[in-house]
Amino acid sequence: MSPLEIMKSCIGQEFSASPSPFMHWLNPVVKSVEAGALEFEYLIRPEWLNPIGNLHGGITAAIVDDVLGATMFSLDEDYFYTTINNVIDYFSTAKSGETIIAKTHIIKKGRQFINAECEIWNADKTRLIAKGSSNLFKTEIKKNT
Repeated sequence: MSPLEIMKSCIGQEFSASPSPFMHWLNPVVKSVEAGALEFEYLIRPEWLNPIGNLHGGITAAIVDDVLGATMFSLDEDYFYTTINNVIDYFSTAKSGETIIAKTHIIKKGRQFINAECEIWNADKTRLIAKGSSNLFKTEIKKNT
Protein backbone atom coordinates (compact mmCIF):
# COMPACT_ATOMS: atom_id res chain seq x y z
CA MET A 1 0.00 0.00 0.00
CA SER A 2 1.38 3.42 -0.94
CA PRO A 3 1.75 6.22 1.65
CA LEU A 4 -1.17 8.04 -0.01
CA GLU A 5 -3.39 4.94 0.27
CA ILE A 6 -2.34 4.46 3.91
CA MET A 7 -3.26 8.07 4.70
CA LYS A 8 -6.61 7.73 2.93
CA SER A 9 -7.38 4.60 4.94
CA CYS A 10 -6.97 6.70 8.12
CA ILE A 11 -9.62 9.32 7.28
CA GLY A 12 -11.75 9.95 10.36
CA GLN A 13 -9.14 8.41 12.69
CA GLU A 14 -6.06 9.44 14.63
CA PHE A 15 -3.07 9.13 12.31
CA SER A 16 -1.39 6.24 14.14
CA ALA A 17 0.13 4.97 10.85
CA SER A 18 2.58 7.88 10.71
CA PRO A 19 6.28 6.96 10.86
CA SER A 20 6.91 10.18 12.83
CA PRO A 21 7.12 9.93 16.65
CA PHE A 22 6.49 13.68 16.80
CA MET A 23 3.27 13.32 14.82
CA HIS A 24 2.18 10.59 17.24
CA TRP A 25 2.67 13.11 20.08
CA LEU A 26 0.64 15.76 18.20
CA ASN A 27 -2.02 13.08 17.59
CA PRO A 28 -3.94 14.55 14.64
CA VAL A 29 -7.16 13.14 13.21
CA VAL A 30 -7.08 12.77 9.42
CA LYS A 31 -9.96 14.71 7.84
CA SER A 32 -9.09 14.60 4.13
CA VAL A 33 -6.26 13.36 1.93
CA GLU A 34 -5.34 14.03 -1.68
CA ALA A 35 -1.93 13.92 -3.34
CA GLY A 36 -0.31 17.17 -2.21
CA ALA A 37 -3.21 18.31 0.00
CA LEU A 38 -4.08 17.22 3.54
CA GLU A 39 -6.48 18.31 6.22
CA PHE A 40 -5.72 17.27 9.81
CA GLU A 41 -7.59 18.13 13.00
CA TYR A 42 -5.87 18.74 16.35
CA LEU A 43 -7.25 19.05 19.86
CA ILE A 44 -5.26 21.70 21.76
CA ARG A 45 -3.85 20.30 24.98
CA PRO A 46 -2.72 22.26 28.07
CA GLU A 47 0.98 21.49 27.46
CA TRP A 48 0.69 23.30 24.10
CA LEU A 49 -0.04 26.67 25.74
CA ASN A 50 2.13 29.70 26.32
CA PRO A 51 2.24 31.47 29.73
CA ILE A 52 -0.89 33.51 29.00
CA GLY A 53 -2.99 30.48 28.08
CA ASN A 54 -2.97 30.65 24.27
CA LEU A 55 -1.67 28.13 21.75
CA HIS A 56 2.13 28.53 21.79
CA GLY A 57 3.63 29.86 18.56
CA GLY A 58 6.27 27.13 18.63
CA ILE A 59 3.60 24.43 18.65
CA THR A 60 1.83 26.20 15.79
CA ALA A 61 5.09 26.25 13.80
CA ALA A 62 5.71 22.59 14.66
CA ILE A 63 2.25 21.63 13.40
CA VAL A 64 2.91 23.50 10.14
CA ASP A 65 6.26 21.76 9.66
CA ASP A 66 4.95 18.32 10.61
CA VAL A 67 1.80 18.37 8.49
CA LEU A 68 3.73 19.73 5.50
CA GLY A 69 6.13 16.81 5.95
CA ALA A 70 3.14 14.47 5.80
CA THR A 71 2.02 16.29 2.67
CA MET A 72 5.32 15.32 1.05
CA PHE A 73 4.55 11.67 1.85
CA SER A 74 1.18 12.04 0.11
CA LEU A 75 3.04 12.67 -3.15
CA ASP A 76 4.36 9.06 -3.16
CA GLU A 77 7.85 10.25 -4.12
CA ASP A 78 10.80 7.85 -3.96
CA TYR A 79 12.97 10.23 -1.93
CA PHE A 80 12.59 12.13 1.34
CA TYR A 81 12.19 15.90 1.40
CA THR A 82 13.61 18.18 4.08
CA THR A 83 12.41 21.60 5.16
CA ILE A 84 14.67 24.48 4.12
CA ASN A 85 12.62 27.23 5.74
CA ASN A 86 9.35 27.85 7.50
CA VAL A 87 7.70 31.27 7.50
CA ILE A 88 4.74 31.58 9.86
CA ASP A 89 2.25 34.43 10.12
CA TYR A 90 0.20 34.41 13.33
CA PHE A 91 -3.27 35.94 13.08
CA SER A 92 -5.33 34.80 16.06
CA THR A 93 -5.28 32.77 19.27
CA ALA A 94 -6.65 29.39 20.32
CA LYS A 95 -7.20 27.91 23.78
CA SER A 96 -6.88 24.53 25.45
CA GLY A 97 -9.74 22.21 24.52
CA GLU A 98 -10.36 23.91 21.18
CA THR A 99 -10.07 22.04 17.92
CA ILE A 100 -7.96 23.47 15.11
CA ILE A 101 -7.72 22.39 11.48
CA ALA A 102 -4.47 22.35 9.50
CA LYS A 103 -5.03 22.43 5.74
CA THR A 104 -2.12 22.06 3.30
CA HIS A 105 -1.49 22.36 -0.39
CA ILE A 106 1.43 22.49 -2.80
CA ILE A 107 2.06 25.88 -4.38
CA LYS A 108 4.81 24.75 -6.80
CA LYS A 109 6.56 21.44 -7.34
CA GLY A 110 9.82 21.41 -9.24
CA ARG A 111 12.35 18.63 -9.79
CA GLN A 112 14.31 19.43 -6.59
CA PHE A 113 12.25 21.98 -4.65
CA ILE A 114 8.67 22.19 -3.46
CA ASN A 115 6.93 25.26 -2.09
CA ALA A 116 3.98 24.36 0.12
CA GLU A 117 1.54 26.18 2.35
CA CYS A 118 -0.44 25.38 5.49
CA GLU A 119 -3.36 27.28 6.97
CA ILE A 120 -4.47 26.65 10.54
CA TRP A 121 -8.13 27.44 11.22
CA ASN A 122 -10.51 27.20 14.14
CA ALA A 123 -12.94 24.25 14.03
CA ASP A 124 -15.62 25.89 11.88
CA LYS A 125 -13.08 27.63 9.64
CA THR A 126 -14.34 31.12 10.45
CA ARG A 127 -11.07 32.33 12.02
CA LEU A 128 -7.59 31.91 10.55
CA ILE A 129 -5.17 31.17 13.42
CA ALA A 130 -1.94 31.08 11.38
CA LYS A 131 -0.57 30.56 7.91
CA GLY A 132 2.79 29.05 7.10
CA SER A 133 4.78 28.50 3.94
CA SER A 134 7.80 26.29 3.47
CA ASN A 135 10.34 25.42 0.87
CA LEU A 136 11.37 21.78 0.90
CA PHE A 137 14.33 20.14 -0.80
CA LYS A 138 14.48 16.65 -2.29
CA THR A 139 17.23 14.70 -0.50
CA GLU A 140 19.28 11.81 -1.81
CA ILE A 141 17.81 9.57 0.89
CA LYS A 142 15.63 6.94 -0.74
CA LYS A 143 12.48 5.76 1.01
CA ASN A 144 12.08 2.09 1.86
CA THR A 145 8.95 1.37 -0.17
